[in-house]
Amino acid sequence: MIFYSILTIACVWYRSKERTSIKLATYPSVVVLIPAHNEDVVIEDTLRAMARLQYPGKLDIFLLDDNSVDRTAEIGQAFSRVFSHIHCIPVPKGEPKGKSRVLNYGLKISDSEYFVVYDADNQPEPDALRKLVEAAESTPNTAGAVGCVRTKNMHRNYLTRMIGLEFQVFQLLMQCGRWALFKLGSLAGTNMLLKRSVIREVGGYDEYALAEDADLTMRITALGYRLPVVSNSYTWEQEPETIKTFLKQRTRWLIGNIYMLGKSLHDFSYWKGKTFVLTLHYQMTYAVFVMLLLVSDVFFLIGLFGHVFAISMHTPFLFLWFMSYIVYTSQLLSAIVMDRNVSVKNVCFLLMMYFTYAQLFIVLLVRGYSIFFWNKLRKQTIGWDKTARFRSKPE
Repeated sequence: MIFYSILTIACVWYRSKERTSIKLATYPSVVVLIPAHNEDVVIEDTLRAMARLQYPGKLDIFLLDDNSVDRTAEIGQAFSRVFSHIHCIPVPKGEPKGKSRVLNYGLKISDSEYFVVYDADNQPEPDALRKLVEAAESTPNTAGAVGCVRTKNMHRNYLTRMIGLEFQVFQLLMQCGRWALFKLGSLAGTNMLLKRSVIREVGGYDEYALAEDADLTMRITALGYRLPVVSNSYTWEQEPETIKTFLKQRTRWLIGNIYMLGKSLHDFSYWKGKTFVLTLHYQMTYAVFVMLLLVSDVFFLIGLFGHVFAISMHTPFLFLWFMSYIVYTSQLLSAIVMDRNVSVKNVCFLLMMYFTYAQLFIVLLVRGYSIFFWNKLRKQTIGWDKTARFRSKPE
């Protein structure tokens, strides 16, 4: 509670200070890498957004078609015929399947000073890339820069609204708070800019890492590089609209972080210098937080019904639970205030998220660790589980 409260205060201080982008005399070359596997539901909107990117330097956009069997390649080729800087690239078959292998291939066939990754359902704002490059070029000892992710289907249903509110906490509080306190940024998997020289230095993407962004963040930070957080560089992303899709996506994220935490147990670099803060944060998020969430549920029930069962304890369990609830809800409230997204509906949602949305992470904990250790026992590689997309509907 103390750790997250400090991050919240640091973020509020950081976001309250006005910042302007530093214009560059010359802009370095950049290639946009978009991994895509069966993305015809969303890829047209994504490529339209990519065509609207306003970048003063040399820019190439690579749609990396990973053996799609739908109309992904057809749509990509249509855009490449109209826009000379958009290229539809077929990715050869290979193992292991997943985003990391596709990105490594994209880096192999492209040539630029920087590369930026966008997921196939992303629609970056026209100035998003320029702001990332300006931050990377004007901050000492950087490996790139990290932008923010917004939920474009936030108002679709209760689930997407809660995901959108959670993203505001992660992007606005966790990211900005860590940068304000420790000059630490964390790659978000999309809307992230990296120097090609740095990715070569760390040996490229780990193709067995399902949370490739977190794994790469750790290795980059261990070398002493910075990843500045650019809080006004936005991309809009589609989030899962059903519980089933949400659980599949977040289970992959959880398994990826379990894999990374396992690496940290036998690699000292994960605990050296500023990487200690990141490793500690990941441990708290994917191990400690969910366990304490379960404990807080027990505290809540004991506090409510202890007198019924004649439980006699000196600890005020209901008060301990209430403190946890206040910290969790205060984070959400701070996020929507800083993001100027306050509404009666959003406040009502964040007041009930601890009882509903947060409890899903207990299911994820059980599901993620079960799958991870079951595959470990069978000595099988856990495959990449693609997130299902949904067709856009009028809001």
